[in-house]
Amino acid sequence: MKRKEFLKTSSALVAGSFLSPLHHSAQSKEMVRKNWAGNYTYQAEHLHEPRSVEEIPALVKKLELQKPLGSRHCFNNIADSPLNQISTQHLNQIVEINEEAKTIKVEAGVRYGDFAPELHRRGYALHNLASLPHISVAGACVTGTHGSGVNNGNLSTAVAALEFVTPEGEVVTLHREKDGDAFNGAVVNLGSIGLITKVTLDIQETFIVRQDLFQELPLASLQDHFDEIMSSGYSVSLFTDWLNDQVSQIWIKRRVEEDTSDMEDDFYGAQAATRDLHPITRLSAEHCTEQLGVPGPWYERLPHFKMGFTPSSGEELQSEYFVPRRNAVDAIMAIEKMGDQIFPQLLISEIRTIAADSFWMSPCYQQDSVAIHFTWKQNWAEVQKLLPKIEAELSPYGVRPHWGKLFTLDAKVLQSLYEKLADFLQLTKTYDPQGKLRNAYLNDTIYAA
Repeated sequence: MKRKEFLKTSSALVAGSFLSPLHHSAQSKEMVRKNWAGNYTYQAEHLHEPRSVEEIPALVKKLELQKPLGSRHCFNNIADSPLNQISTQHLNQIVEINEEAKTIKVEAGVRYGDFAPELHRRGYALHNLASLPHISVAGACVTGTHGSGVNNGNLSTAVAALEFVTPEGEVVTLHREKDGDAFNGAVVNLGSIGLITKVTLDIQETFIVRQDLFQELPLASLQDHFDEIMSSGYSVSLFTDWLNDQVSQIWIKRRVEEDTSDMEDDFYGAQAATRDLHPITRLSAEHCTEQLGVPGPWYERLPHFKMGFTPSSGEELQSEYFVPRRNAVDAIMAIEKMGDQIFPQLLISEIRTIAADSFWMSPCYQQDSVAIHFTWKQNWAEVQKLLPKIEAELSPYGVRPHWGKLFTLDAKVLQSLYEKLADFLQLTKTYDPQGKLRNAYLNDTIYAA
């Protein structure tokens, strides 16, 4: 099959999620709430929208089954509840920038793109950002969301302290330096310990980044030089449709103070781009962050997309799988063999690197990792058939799924991948002894017998 670069909208089926039903009719039309891509309709009967952190303890204490709801960027039912959702969208303020401690404290619902410009104006930066700056801080951290870079941990690794309110209304603050195991268990918590109200993040001196793009990397070059290619910038992403023995695009983001030189036109057999590109090449790059080596602030280059627009029309699904970096080439080649099956349902795939961390339920726990991401057409009936096949191909390589995206791994297999699961379950019982934060997602994954 030859490469066809196009975006085709799905015509009929609405996607569900991991072990969850499809759309539901229990809510009134006025109350229907969906995730950002429109593929999942929340079942919770009530939505609560507190206007301040101070309202949270009394609210969560009086409610029965409940779940925090962030910026709604998950593709499954992880943030749903049979009864109550508590939105953090109004908890969106910068609390303080501590220049002595080199930290910023923000409310949990703030989006990275909302406070990054002020942080830069004050002379500071975060270590990394995800592809989209539209996601909330708490939601990104509790699911192990990430950017790229062989030396960059996921977004959670910037967390220095975490404040949350347990379902009984107790305010708890955990610090990286003081609280050891409890902190490592609590950061990537899948929404199972309480409603996060404030997050303290490490900051550093601000920096400038340039993006250089290359096209049509021979797959043989990737096999022979994977580590060199992924280490060629501060953050590197590969985009592919798994056809023609090529990687479609390479996005290399470099810190200007570390490397200001222009790159050669030939990069391991890939050719330098001569125009700005969207990851899906036929689409306009208007909404993408500036490329072709033009320097800009970290928050305008580390994400792939600009903050000032809605990044998707909703016509997509997403899955993502992590493998140890030492297994990356073998895992990529295993998926490449499935190219003819994957391509008809695919919009684009992205491959990124993430450094190891210490969080019990992080897909990168104690292992440098590579993430293989799939952006699918919104055709769940067909994608649902593909995921078990992809998971089977990746199973020899220690595959772990992204908690907030679509996957079909059996619960027992999933549980076996996390050596600290028993400790984590004990931690959840400590903070939520009545199980008020339990939902179908948790019951079908980490709590399944």
